Amino acid sequence: MLARLNVWKLGHLGFAEPALRTHQGALAVPVSAEAQLRRSVLACMLWEDQFYEDGVSIADRVAALVPRVEAEKVAALAVEAREQMKLRHAPLLLVREMARYATHRGVVAETLARVIQRADELAEFLAIYWKDGRQPLSAQVKKGLAAAFCRFDAYALAKYDREGVVKLRDVLFLTHAKPLTAEQALTWRQLINGELPSPETWEVRLSRGEQKREVWESLLIENRLGALALLRNLRNMQAAGVEPVLVRYALETIRVERVLPFRFIAAARHAPQWESWIEEAMFLSLHGQSRLAGRTVLLVDVSGSMDARLSGRPQMLRMDAAAGLAVLLREVAEEVDIYTFSDRLRFVPARRGFALRDAMVQSQPHGGTYLGKALEELEELSEPYDRLIVITDEQSHDRVSAPHGRGYVVNVASYRNGVGYGDWTHIVGWSEAVIEYIRSYEQLDS
Repeated sequence: MLARLNVWKLGHLGFAEPALRTHQGALAVPVSAEAQLRRSVLACMLWEDQFYEDGVSIADRVAALVPRVEAEKVAALAVEAREQMKLRHAPLLLVREMARYATHRGVVAETLARVIQRADELAEFLAIYWKDGRQPLSAQVKKGLAAAFCRFDAYALAKYDREGVVKLRDVLFLTHAKPLTAEQALTWRQLINGELPSPETWEVRLSRGEQKREVWESLLIENRLGALALLRNLRNMQAAGVEPVLVRYALETIRVERVLPFRFIAAARHAPQWESWIEEAMFLSLHGQSRLAGRTVLLVDVSGSMDARLSGRPQMLRMDAAAGLAVLLREVAEEVDIYTFSDRLRFVPARRGFALRDAMVQSQPHGGTYLGKALEELEELSEPYDRLIVITDEQSHDRVSAPHGRGYVVNVASYRNGVGYGDWTHIVGWSEAVIEYIRSYEQLDS
């Protein structure tokens, strides 16, 4: 089989083209333009460099793929990226690219209004729209921005009314949005005139010179901190001497709908004294979910490329994205065996929570990506399983065979080519929605 695959193929122009390969040299599986777009978007921090590819190249690939995929499918992908994978900028890029083409413009307004869920995304979309030069807004873009603008109250607009290339008042002028109520009309006049009441955010209060402990404690008592702000500032709260009982209560009542699993891991890394509370907050995303029946084998990539940063924030690694998913999958699996792979296959005790993350990270040196060899060894060691779930960036050195039974490859990177197709069920992303996808897939397949 390898001899027949390892050949150059004749391209669409009649020239010989090399077989697709991963960045580590394994033969990759050709996929459709839609599948390429999914793998480029659903684990993408827009314009952030990854281990093997720079962020600009990934964004350019997304732009090139949009016109090759049906408009309704691109729109659905943008909504999925925002609502299930909890990404902010990649969905905006998809809609911006849709606006370029007559074949795709018809669904732009509806999609844009849906994916903009924070007031600052109004201006961020226009910054993306004008990245290569200022140009008129299409009617569909104006309609979508206007619809989204009407959803934000005075607090949200004041919170994100920042200096930048594009300001919120610019969006309002360009879209000619119509206020829905007299109160909203007043709010918009205040925005235009720079007279919106200053929002009592933690940034504003600390900039006024208020005592840090008093600021944090009052915000916690009044439940005025969003989930991400809470997680990102735990270390600051600890340094300010905030009463731990307030932190614990905040973590017990946190809204996890828009928090990706790896953000809990990053928070625990910087506030280890509250790790057990952060861990329990992370598990809230699984509330009410049924178990994955039978025996599950988790195979987690700990190769060197998984140590690369997810974004400009140095505390977030691709390994964290993989570990976050593994921690949650271990919780919902009825029976589970856990292994890591890099140069070798290593069995990991099925610990819970962040202890499992530590065990996976420390299981072996982070070297090459020998997924094919790991699968061969796993079949020799492992008893029959109901599902095999591989969490990886897919950049294997060696050829990857089909699973012996039901197999999933969860891709947590945005690289051009991958190995987890064909006989594998391929999933892209790093939110807990991956778990629900597996559960739903198996229910439909049963």
